[in-house]
Amino acid sequence: MRKIVAGLFISLDGVTEAPDTWHFQYFDDAMGAQVDALTARSDTMLVGRRTYEEFASFWPTADIEMAEHMNSTPKLVVSTTLDNVDAWQNSTLVEGDPIETLAKLKEGPGKDISVVGSSTLVRSLLRAKVLDELHLLVHPIAVGHGARLFEDSETIPLELVSVTPFGTGVLHIVYNPA
Repeated sequence: MRKIVAGLFISLDGVTEAPDTWHFQYFDDAMGAQVDALTARSDTMLVGRRTYEEFASFWPTADIEMAEHMNSTPKLVVSTTLDNVDAWQNSTLVEGDPIETLAKLKEGPGKDISVVGSSTLVRSLLRAKVLDELHLLVHPIAVGHGARLFEDSETIPLELVSVTPFGTGVLHIVYNPA
């Protein structure tokens, strides 16, 4: 059975928005290896509307090493406002009830489905109990502003699976829903 696995860069104060403005100073080979390991486990990306729009404006024309992977990987987009996802190749709009659709996809063949960014979507998947693993790369910085993973959220109990510290002070914390 496939798993839905979310991986997020997050600050000590819970900010997940715009990690490109605070994350890179902590990126090292160990974190890169962890990100690569998560990426290798999946064959499908799952994103919400905002992440889709941000990525669709960058990746199709990006000239960096990771672009081939980002563009060629099948992407599922969860949105109630988009009519199409033609701006980024290999993207499909999730039709109908996304929770039901994703639960059925988990039962099918393939590798894991990786949630990229998309904090609002991650919260929804946790509430609906369809997210199987939450990987947080907790950075030793309080950003002070921006969207947070659990802002205005009900209580969501999690079970700690593992904690791995990196030399930069980043912690890789893995949770399963409790």
